[in-house]
Parts: sequence; C-alpha cells; structure tokens
Amino acid sequence: MPARSGPSRIGNKSFTPNEALTPINRHLVACSFFGLTRARLGAIAMTKTEMEHHRNAYYEHVANAKAALKQKLFHHAMRFAACSWEHIDGMMQYERKYEGRDSLNQEGIDLVLHYAPLIFDADSLDNLESRLKGQKRIAKHADTNFEHGLARARAVMWDAHRLWNQIELRSEVRQDNLRTEFGGDQHQWRALAEAWQEIGLIVRVPDGGSYRLSFNTNMSEATTARCPTCGAVAKAPKAKFLEKRHCPKCGVVVSFVLLARDR
Repeated sequence: MPARSGPSRIGNKSFTPNEALTPINRHLVACSFFGLTRARLGAIAMTKTEMEHHRNAYYEHVANAKAALKQKLFHHAMRFAACSWEHIDGMMQYERKYEGRDSLNQEGIDLVLHYAPLIFDADSLDNLESRLKGQKRIAKHADTNFEHGLARARAVMWDAHRLWNQIELRSEVRQDNLRTEFGGDQHQWRALAEAWQEIGLIVRVPDGGSYRLSFNTNMSEATTARCPTCGAVAKAPKAKFLEKRHCPKCGVVVSFVLLARDR
C-alpha cells in the first residue's frame, strides 16, 4: 500500500505527516483522542489506578503548557492547558482520597485565565466557562471564584484590544497616559503592558519616569504562517495572525502558526 501523503485527522484536529511527528503535536493528538473517548464513555466510576492516571496526565499537560509558553507557542499552550481539564475530576478525586488534599490544583485553569486575554483567545475562555458549568465539582473545591476570574479575563481582553489598536494606530504610546486616554486604573494598564512585555509582544522603553510602548516587531510587515488544519501557508501582515482568521484554502477559522523564521 502506498504511503499516505495527506493530512492525518483525529477528532477535529488535522496534521500533515511532518507536523504529526513533532513532540508537541503528538501530545495534542493524544489529548484529542482521550477527549473523544471520554465523550463517548460518559461519566464512569474510577478505580485508584484510573484516578492516578488522570492525576499524572493532568500535571503532564500543565507542564507541556508551560513549556509551550517558554517557546512562545501561546495558542499551543492554551490547548495543552485545556487538555488538562479532561483530567481534573480524576486528579481531584485521587488527591482528596489518597493524598488528603482539600484544595484543587488549578494551574490548568489559571494559565488560560492569565494568558488567553493577552493573545485575544476568546474561544479558550468560552470553553472554560462551559467546562465549569458542566462540572460544578471543580468550582466547589477551588479556592478561587472562577465566575469572577472569567469576567476579569474578558475585561482584560477588552482593554488589550483597545491598547493594541492605539499602538497600531500611533506606532507607540506612553504608559503613563493610558489612564487618561482609556479610563480605569493605572495599575491595570501597567500590569497589561508588563504582561505583554513578558511574552515578547511589545517593548517598553524607559522615558521620563514612565515607558514608551511599541510592538516588538513591525506588525504591519508581511509574514508567513501555516494553517494547523490543512497545512496551507498564508502571507499577511503579522498583526492579522494574532487573531483567528479564515484559512483561504480550507475555509476553517483557525489560529495560524507563525513559521519559525518569522517569529
């Protein structure tokens, strides 16, 4: 039988042969497969071994999300974090029953609440909200008010859109003028600017007791990125690839992955 050259599909994820071989996509494929299995089986009673599996898988996905963040693969990181949610119930049961822990480890949730607004990833926030509504036990055993956390994350994303538009329009803005221009609290604007600097999206240049904010790269410069669904390569201003867009080849709305030479 001839070797298959087209993309491989598992669930609603599609990978080209080369992409499917990468470690990061192997983990995402496994996550997608497990999610399908859980959806078909529904809720079932778990043995100690099964609970322990979920505990280990949860921490593995969280670790993968953190590793992706270090590589500045932010949308991959959000997908890894979302994968961890499939295992929260089993992890929580194991740690409460066999380790005597009463509080929930919520790193997989906190990563999305913190980073998704910074990269305008509304889908991850919507998926988290659906997950929390469907699994009331998560909120019951958490030390955090997730409803408040989601509202705060969406407010940050709205502020991020406004600040992004101003930097894009004027090339640079002064950090100490943000409260005057947009209202709100100066601390929240400083926190947003520092978070964007931390992930490498903007640069903050000291200037007269404050900072001048500008994009780390020329966002109007044409760059190339790959569709994660069909593998097609598209070219557009870099700013266009920071939000989901229709792939011109397959028509799916996706988060394009910037090619390594253009990051």
